[in-house]
Amino acid sequence: MKDKENYRYAVEMENISKIYTLKRKDKAKKKTQFYALKDISFKIEKGDVVGILGTNGSGKSTLSLILSGISDHDGGKMIVRGEQALISINTGLNPQLTGEENINVKGALMGFSKKRIQEIKDSVIDFAELGDFLYQPVKKYSSGMKSRLGFSISLALNPDVFIVDEALSVGDKGFAQKCMKRMMKLRDEEEKTIFFISHSLSQVRSFCKTGMWIEGGKLVEIGDIETVCDHYSEYVDQYNAMSEKEKKKFLAQKFEKRIINEPIKKSFLERILG
Repeated sequence: MKDKENYRYAVEMENISKIYTLKRKDKAKKKTQFYALKDISFKIEKGDVVGILGTNGSGKSTLSLILSGISDHDGGKMIVRGEQALISINTGLNPQLTGEENINVKGALMGFSKKRIQEIKDSVIDFAELGDFLYQPVKKYSSGMKSRLGFSISLALNPDVFIVDEALSVGDKGFAQKCMKRMMKLRDEEEKTIFFISHSLSQVRSFCKTGMWIEGGKLVEIGDIETVCDHYSEYVDQYNAMSEKEKKKFLAQKFEKRIINEPIKKSFLERILG
């Protein structure tokens, strides 16, 4: 009975942590490590659309990399039921290869037949609207064109879980609207599970069902999208109302709590925070 109950969840995380190491200018032997994520736990039902909120450096992109299987976690347990794909600028694209070659490599790595790879290619050609640029090296693409290619490939692969990390923040508005329309179809008709990271609160409110707020590497809140968005918006407004001096102090204190192995020098902390 418990197994049947758990199967309703597309993704389960239990005490997931990720540790990064900071480079030091002074070349000290003792390296500074900090938590990018610490003890993240949640369960997301199949077909849910989750808006991930958080300020810059909060751990959203790290979470997206772990969810997609691109990055390993350093502690905890994660279960993803089904195939997952990350849609993010540059992620999974080889800049030296053409768009077409990237599709071929992706398909080969996944063990697809030549026929299936051609089907994916036809789908990308139809959706991405890249024209002859599909046969040019990706390193010559604009950020918007990279987003088009990555988004179109992920759509063609048709995974069970989509992780969209700021992929619609670049390029022209017309293509972004086309992508949103396609994702709404994935949500409403195909019941795909979608994790959606965006700095646009209006976009998150209109598209997502569940809100997840990550701050300082920790899960602050998860629940109804409107409630979480309201709380996050209040937090951002309070931060923006601070003076520059207050902001620097606030960020320093927040980051210091994430340090693992040593008291961090003030000068070094100021350099990291800019």
